[in-house]
Amino acid sequence: MPPGQYVVIGVTDSGVGMSPDVVARAFDPFFTTKPLGSGTGLGLPMIYGFAKQSGGQAHISSEIDRGTTIRLYLPRHGEDAGALEIVKPAPTLDRNVGSETVLVVDDEAGIRMLVVEVLQELGYAVLEAEDGPRALAILQSENSIDFMITDVGLPGGINGRQLADTAQLHRPNLKVLFITGYADSSVIRKGVLGPGMHIMTKPFNLKELTSRVRVILSESDERPH
Repeated sequence: MPPGQYVVIGVTDSGVGMSPDVVARAFDPFFTTKPLGSGTGLGLPMIYGFAKQSGGQAHISSEIDRGTTIRLYLPRHGEDAGALEIVKPAPTLDRNVGSETVLVVDDEAGIRMLVVEVLQELGYAVLEAEDGPRALAILQSENSIDFMITDVGLPGGINGRQLADTAQLHRPNLKVLFITGYADSSVIRKGVLGPGMHIMTKPFNLKELTSRVRVILSESDERPH
């Protein structure tokens, strides 16, 4: 961290603690020690991201069977509160020079927010939906949409694959990236993905996501227009 004064907020528990391996991965997006369906692994990454964007840092100290302490270090501002000027943090990722519009579909608000924020920092216009029917309504509208990122398991009676197949009937050149944590999902079985469709399995880090998005959008499309 840059030299200076910081406000430190610490939260301590007396729980089971974390092993060094778990501490090392605790801030990774989608990493969780909870059973399947009990957590997304996004809580600590979002806290870490907030601290970093604010010019600070986050740190974990933990011992097995003795508990955990998490500390947030946030830069102290010396002026009166009334004199503060709110400044939007500068993006930490290289911005994209394109003008594509991306639709993000996921029923997990935390995942959706994280992906949307990353795409916006890259310079993309972003639309979002929390289930299949809402996403389909957007796809059937007059909005310009170049790319869709969608979870496979969605509420509302339309899963991610059904959404993609239906969307490409209206938008034949739409590119799709499925994100899923279900390794046995039929959508990722060999030979099942349709034209313009790609997949990433959770967990993945944000650099992998941004790299994959750029590669897909830069690919030439040989499908009939």
